[in-house]
Amino acid sequence: MRTTFEEQLNNLHLRFSEMGMMASEAIMKSVKAYIDHDKSLAKEVIRNDHVINKREMDLEKESFEMIALQQPVTSDLRMIVTVLKASSDLERMGDHAVSIAQETIRVKGEIRIPEIEKLIAEMGEMSTSIVEDSLEAYLKKDSKMAEEVAHRDVEIDAKSTLINELCIKDMQKTVENVLSGSSYMLVASYLERVGDYATNICEWVVYLNTGHVVELNRKHIPDVDE
Repeated sequence: MRTTFEEQLNNLHLRFSEMGMMASEAIMKSVKAYIDHDKSLAKEVIRNDHVINKREMDLEKESFEMIALQQPVTSDLRMIVTVLKASSDLERMGDHAVSIAQETIRVKGEIRIPEIEKLIAEMGEMSTSIVEDSLEAYLKKDSKMAEEVAHRDVEIDAKSTLINELCIKDMQKTVENVLSGSSYMLVASYLERVGDYATNICEWVVYLNTGHVVELNRKHIPDVDE
């Protein structure tokens, strides 16, 4: 029984890792499609999203079955819960990659602003990097690395703020920049959310090791009266 359970646990771990690579690749391709104005690549990202969605549903099903049938305890249970929760974050990353790909198709042929596109490309690299490193922290079960990776999300937020400021300035110059500028701001917001989900994965890595749910890089959420 224990051998079978360990095989199931290893399989769950492997399939989650594969899902992480899928999500990371989807983000990378979606940003490349957007910057290169590559409608064909954008459609590929949209077309392949169902694979990420199905993997998330499969992992959820397997996780619940293992909890119900095997009744795991301590570290084994934490591993299953981590995969269950973190796979949901990966699925949402895939959704944001699709949103970026859809923007590629929507704004094709519109006026582009090279300075901002360069920043979008940099932000895409930063987002992909933080996702890959959060997954590496998971594979190594390295809480310290997870915390260090999560702290880099601040840099992604700063890049997003800069893009927004430049877009507003350019849109104020001429109405012709409004569609492109609003698209850049949307893409920056999607990439910022990817950084947030990578931070979530880092938090699950800490949970995996310690059993404690922590908040890394907590962002201020205004009260309703603010």
